[in-house]
Amino acid sequence: MPTDAESLAAAQASGFDHAGMLTPDTLSFLPEVREMCASGRCGKYGKCWTCPPGCGTLETLREQAATYPRGILLQSTGILEDDFDVETMLETERVHKERFQHFVSWLRANTIRSMPMSAGACTICETCTYPDAPCRFPERAIPSMESCGLLVSDVCTMAGLPYYYGPQTITYSSCALFD
Repeated sequence: MPTDAESLAAAQASGFDHAGMLTPDTLSFLPEVREMCASGRCGKYGKCWTCPPGCGTLETLREQAATYPRGILLQSTGILEDDFDVETMLETERVHKERFQHFVSWLRANTIRSMPMSAGACTICETCTYPDAPCRFPERAIPSMESCGLLVSDVCTMAGLPYYYGPQTITYSSCALFD
């Protein structure tokens, strides 16, 4: 079992801009967040294994999270040229997801049982197999914090990190619960 210092060092080695430890039993898995998913804001609800309802019920996710003693919030921040700098937004998201896969690989390489939750919808496959066939990449496909019912700004507060880093910035947040 890694110490908090080792976990934070692994986050730094993965390239994250910010990291903070959190306690899983303080997390709230909120139906209101799931309702935002159901409203179709990102278009993945009911179309992806890592989004509701494919990622499981809130009760199942709550029960799973309760089995972990520790967690870490990981963030990547990009600096935008202006408020409409979509290129930097997309690049920051891509880099963040790459960093998170690296961190999750570190957990798995060290045989650390974990529950990773990423930022945004899965982008591994152009078209998901949901619900007709199993996920093509179950080791790489990770549900988002939102699809698990977590309000990201609340999780940031619990980890002692800001949700917003100032004008003309974009920050992506992911977390992993682990032993």
